[in-house]
Amino acid sequence: MSRSPRSPRSPRTLRRRTALLALPAAALLALIPGTASAYPNPGRVTGDIVTHDPSMIRTSSGQYLLYATGGGIANKTSGDRTAFRNGSDAFSSRPGWWRNYSSVPEAWAPDISYHGGKYLMYYSVSKFGSNTSAIGLATSSTGRPGSWTDQGTVYTSNSGSDFNAIDPNLFVDDDGKWWLSFGSWWTGIKMIQINPSTGKQLGSNTARYSLASRPTGTKAVEAPFIVKRGGYYYLFASYDTCCSGTSSTYKVKVGRASSVTGPYRDKNGVDLMRNGGTPVLESHGNVIGPGGQSILKDTDGDLIVYHYYDGNANGTPKLGVNLLNWSSGWPVAY
Repeated sequence: MSRSPRSPRSPRTLRRRTALLALPAAALLALIPGTASAYPNPGRVTGDIVTHDPSMIRTSSGQYLLYATGGGIANKTSGDRTAFRNGSDAFSSRPGWWRNYSSVPEAWAPDISYHGGKYLMYYSVSKFGSNTSAIGLATSSTGRPGSWTDQGTVYTSNSGSDFNAIDPNLFVDDDGKWWLSFGSWWTGIKMIQINPSTGKQLGSNTARYSLASRPTGTKAVEAPFIVKRGGYYYLFASYDTCCSGTSSTYKVKVGRASSVTGPYRDKNGVDLMRNGGTPVLESHGNVIGPGGQSILKDTDGDLIVYHYYDGNANGTPKLGVNLLNWSSGWPVAY
């Protein structure tokens, strides 16, 4: 889970409109912002929408599987991307090694994807106020709760590290190379190369790359997510503090690069290693502290899936879903 100080851790307009008109009414409602403001309100979602650090995937049958922070990794499902229902924990029993990093034990900030005929889920195990942390990996043939086989640790950090091994995201490039970005606070967002055969670090490249940092002021940058669009790599990250209800200052920013390992720069050319970042979502109205984001390429476009704290519900963390427009060369939520 992106813990902030407690664990310093394009389609053209016509094509887009055509895609929207082709959607079922319920799905269309889920995509229309509730207000015309600089930052859109989340699209309409119903049912079990209390969540934190969501990662969502659409299966070949059209079902949506969402995993999020909570216990042994919480699960939700949806048939239409609007109505969500709670499921069981990802793990029928929690792996024993978690206790080396968390006394609870619990897991945070899962990242679900599908590659090579199987589902992969990277996730974090840590505790508040510590960077003695680990990124774990689990695999499944169905992606359903209770079907996951834990594969142990992928990468770790300890009290002597200048980084925090949490908030993983797997990116698979067009050339077939796998990369894992991660990080929270300390010296920011890192990346390692992954062996597609094992899902763990590639033995022939043990480098740890630095992608984003805040060398002055707060160290608060975490929860990376990388996509490639229009020849650029885009790094989304959550900035400032989460996990404090309506006092949260979380926001989502982005930078882009011509190489997966960077340098990533924002719209003004500022390097993300030097406090750069172009805003994508920020607090507005009763939508407080949006962040913990993931990106899902769906049939009607890219979605940004995130949590926010509801100012109308005493700061309850809820699911946010919006579309992204890339026509300017930069992601704009709507």
